[in-house]
Amino acid sequence: MKEMYPKKGRVILHVDMNSFYASVEMAFDPSLKGKPLAIAGNPKERRGIIVTCSYEARKYGVKTTMPIWEARKLCPQLLVMSPNFDRYRAASHGMFEILHEYSQLVEPVSIDEGYVDITDSYELGSPLEIASNIQKQILSQLDLPCSIGIAPNRFLAKMASDMMKPLGITVLRKRDVERVLWPLPVVEMHGVGKKTAAKLNTIGVQTIQDLANADSIQLKGLLGINGIRLKERANGIDERPVDPEAANEFKSVGNSTTLPNDITNQHQLLLVLEGLAEKVAVRMKRKKVMASSVGVTIRYKDRNTITRSRKLFNPISQSEDIYQESKQLFLKNWNGDPVRLLGVTGAELVEKEQAVKQLDIFSYEKDAKKEPLLETVNRLRNKYGKAIIDSAVEKASYEKQENSTSETSFSKDFLDFFSND
Repeated sequence: MKEMYPKKGRVILHVDMNSFYASVEMAFDPSLKGKPLAIAGNPKERRGIIVTCSYEARKYGVKTTMPIWEARKLCPQLLVMSPNFDRYRAASHGMFEILHEYSQLVEPVSIDEGYVDITDSYELGSPLEIASNIQKQILSQLDLPCSIGIAPNRFLAKMASDMMKPLGITVLRKRDVERVLWPLPVVEMHGVGKKTAAKLNTIGVQTIQDLANADSIQLKGLLGINGIRLKERANGIDERPVDPEAANEFKSVGNSTTLPNDITNQHQLLLVLEGLAEKVAVRMKRKKVMASSVGVTIRYKDRNTITRSRKLFNPISQSEDIYQESKQLFLKNWNGDPVRLLGVTGAELVEKEQAVKQLDIFSYEKDAKKEPLLETVNRLRNKYGKAIIDSAVEKASYEKQENSTSETSFSKDFLDFFSND
């Protein structure tokens, strides 16, 4: 089979689970199969938001982020369930265990998708045979459907996996880029969201071909270094390796501080906790990620250390949200003894652009109230640049972080342990 693999270059798969949350529920309860099913943030409320839905529901026009009342108007027989994150994590673990049977170069990028470098897996068959076997094994062992893209790099593999759903296998070679990708609207390109597409439209970039041929200096002026990267992707160029350690690199973002003296005053400890939450929020903003869980670490005078974390319903990134979650954890677990060290972490990180916000009625109303302000801020930033308006808290905490030497980042090993606590 070795002759079916390139002498130079890689063979990379992108494995993407189909309608993951809904598929897991149908695997758990087969009576749901074939029925229009939606997973929603708060199914008891009319204004709850659809997180994901089955393909049967999509036939009626039901979509992610659609309010439940609107989805039921389109599909009166729609079944709506609350998410079961423990169930989804277990299914995800089983999926990645299967991927590791075919290669050690497996990089998870979210709970339901990952890259697999099979360049050295030729003894297991051709790339198409391996992809087919993976798809069949996940379906037979976990009763879950997936789509797989096969390509010489990550970007093309990702684009390929989106082309045929559910249960599709698509090969996308570099020589196919002009014929297959270039005619597509630029907004359909992986890495280009609606806001980025709107910016590109202002300089005449409407299709992926337009982006591939756009002026590099103009792109850099519009989008910074990301503009150059996007142009490379549009030309089928992506040198990023499949890195199993990459998932751990940004698995958690945390800060801790050793206190100048052992403290028992609750107000003082909460002020320290608030400052740590601000620093974590700034670092998350830099990395453009959101946390799906938050945790605290407490070290006492006798050096006894405890760590506690909790899974969040919605991913968060704002300092106030991180502080409130860590405050609850701290007050619940602090025994009143003198504290020597405090730490805050955001874990189970997801990329901000890819995060699906699982809104319940409260966060939906909160976001709705913010919308006019956010629209005004976005218009100002589009006109005068991103730096024109920044959160005062984030700016202040950034300046404090740059000038502070007392706090230390958690070590990677500690964070890995902590995030699994």
